[in-house]
Order: sequence, then C-alpha cells, then structure tokens
Amino acid sequence: MSEPVPGAREHIDAARKAAAQIDDIPADTPLLPIERVGVIGAGTMGGGITMNFLTAGIPVTIVETSVEALERGVATIRRNYEATVKKGKLDAALAERAIGLLEPTLDFTALAACDLVIEAVYENMDVKKDVFRRLDAIAGPGAILASNTSYLDIDEIASVTSRPASVLGMHFFSPANVMKLLEVVRGKASGKAELATVMALSVKIGKIPVVSGVCDGFIGNRMLSPRQKAAHDLIMEGAHYWEVDEALLEFGFPMGPWQMADLAGVDIGWHRDPNRIESLRDALCAVGRWGQKTKKGFYDYDENRQRTPSDEVKAIIADFAAKEGKPQRTIGKDEIRERLLYPMISEGALILAEGIAQRAGDIDTVWLNGYGWPAWTGGPMFWADHIGLGTVVDGLTRHGQPVAPLLAAKAAAGETFA
Repeated sequence: MSEPVPGAREHIDAARKAAAQIDDIPADTPLLPIERVGVIGAGTMGGGITMNFLTAGIPVTIVETSVEALERGVATIRRNYEATVKKGKLDAALAERAIGLLEPTLDFTALAACDLVIEAVYENMDVKKDVFRRLDAIAGPGAILASNTSYLDIDEIASVTSRPASVLGMHFFSPANVMKLLEVVRGKASGKAELATVMALSVKIGKIPVVSGVCDGFIGNRMLSPRQKAAHDLIMEGAHYWEVDEALLEFGFPMGPWQMADLAGVDIGWHRDPNRIESLRDALCAVGRWGQKTKKGFYDYDENRQRTPSDEVKAIIADFAAKEGKPQRTIGKDEIRERLLYPMISEGALILAEGIAQRAGDIDTVWLNGYGWPAWTGGPMFWADHIGLGTVVDGLTRHGQPVAPLLAAKAAAGETFA
C-alpha cells in the first residue's frame, strides 16, 4: 500500500506553500501588531494553545473561572515543558523563559490588554456567545477575537459582538502544543488585515495554517463525518470493527475510526443516562466502555494501552445489527477502504464547490497535517486524481453512496482536482 504516488512529495510541499496564501488578500496587506495574546480556558486545549505563543516568545494572559482550574492548567503547562526539556527537544533556559511570559489570572478584564484573544471553552454555542459578548465589552478596539471551535458557526458567534470584522476561528488540533495544523476560519465579515495577521502569526508559532469558510466541521471534521457513517454501516452489515480499523492501518493511517473513538472518548457528547439507549455509543457508554480512559471502549486496553477486540462489544454490535435488520456478510478490505475513503473525496468536492476550501491542495494539507492521512498518497484529493476520479465515482455508485456534482462532472470530463 505504501508505494509513493508519483509527484506526491512535490505536491505536498507546493500545497503547503499555497495554503498559506489567501487568494483575495494582497501579500503586502499591513499586519496588526500582536504583542500579547489572551487565552480563555486553561484546560487541555487552552493550555496547549498557550504553549505555542510562550515558546515563540509572545506573552500570554490565561484566564480561568476558578483557582483550582487555573492552578491545574498552569501546572500542566509547566509539566509539559519539563517533559519537552527531558526529551531534549527544548533548552531548559528557553522553557523557563517561556513559563516566565505566562500571566495566569481569574480577572476576565485583564484580557483588555491583549491584541489577540482566543476562546477555548466548552464546545457549546450558548457558552461561546456569552464569552464573546463579555469579550466585546472589554477588548481593545483593534483586538482580534478568535474561537477555537471545531464545528460551530463563526458567523453566529460574531453576531453577538459589535465588531464582526475582528472575529474569526482558530481551530487548533489536539494536543495543540504538538499538532501542526491550524484551520483559520473566515467568517463572512472577517477583516482582511485580521486574517492576514493570523495567517502570518500561525507560521511564527510553528503552525501550518489553512483557511476554511464557515460550515459544520469546517474542512477536516466535515470530511470525517461521512467516513464515520460508512464505518458504522460496515459494522452493521457484518464487518468486524477491528477489520475496519485494520483496513485503514494497512493503507497508512496511524489509527482507524474505532481506535480514534476510543482515544477521543466514546462518551464525548453522551447524554449520561444509562437507561436511554438509542445508539451503539449509548450502549457502550451505559456499560462503562468510555474509551482508553476507562481501559475499555470498542477495545479492551492493558496497562500499556495495547488493545484487544472485546467479546462484549462484538455482542453489543450484533444486537444492534439484528435490530436494524441488516443481513450479515463478510466484507473484504478493499470494499471497506472504498466505502470509507471515497465518500471523503466526494465531500471534499462539495467543500470545493461551495468555496469552503480555496483549492484541492488545501484539503490535502488539512488531512496530511491534522488527521494522519498517509503522506505516500499526497493527500485525499491528490490520491483521487491518481487513482482516477472515474474510479471513485464508480465505487461510490456501486456502494450506493452519494456522488458530489463537481466530482461527477470532473470524472465525466476526464479532469482532475489539480
């Protein structure tokens, strides 16, 4: 599976360079000065985001709502720096200098001194809108206000402020102090100077920025949704969940969809009522199978986080498949891969047609740097060009999966995304 697609390396480099440019914003657009950054929330994401700026020598004011949460967040940041020094990846003096640039506080109004404020609170629209209302009231007149949301509508968040041009998305990937990708989300009113400033700043803090328009899940998570639906359909039709994961591991992904669910937490977004079982996830959560953190999710985990398939989960899936009335059959890995990956290409074509991504290479850059898409392929859209868009359309049609109009048109004309 890992014979490199011809031109993949050159495409990856060119796509990354192109992704840093916004087509309608001139390269000489004056940038806004960013001398201090504010971060709202000292949890896992907030702490990781903070470290990017501290390491680049930019002072950060981090705000929390309780002493305990603030102290816990600061302790985690310090521990992460100590671990980085221990691994030889950072000089001890530089780590101390970085920590010295951190100003932890419970005082929300301290953010008034920041040129860029990034909100990293709970992924809930009402909560985020409340934060932005408060922020709008105290932030300086030229400050950029950013949300770290991974799904929510930036335009709706901006609507509660008096300065929608100053609002945009900065979707960091977890762990935020390690992962290179940064989706910069452009709202309908986001200003050109603000966008240009954030794109330049992203590079300064060691990130690979890609611009996305506003839609549910932006570029990366939006394309993940059809893959997850296909993964569910496959296990309802008789494929074992570990076979689904193995098909992607063999393709070159670092993990499959069910491993990813265990790592992220099967209980994310669960309603917390063990008596209300409406989905496979509900059934797993009801019996305490919340993922790696409880040492059992789709898989059972040992002390070293090594996974083994679970008979309990196999029985739960069989019960759900019986309720859905799906005939069971053996499904080969080629079909599994086609049904998981081809719908992502189709979704990518929709993203391009809607102008959510500027170019196919931007989509490749997102998936290569944020989701572990194997580099030997050059990224999902480049790989689709390589295997032939007609092949993708034929596969989607054969498996009864939707085909995006742009994908169908390009395939019919013998064209490529590139």
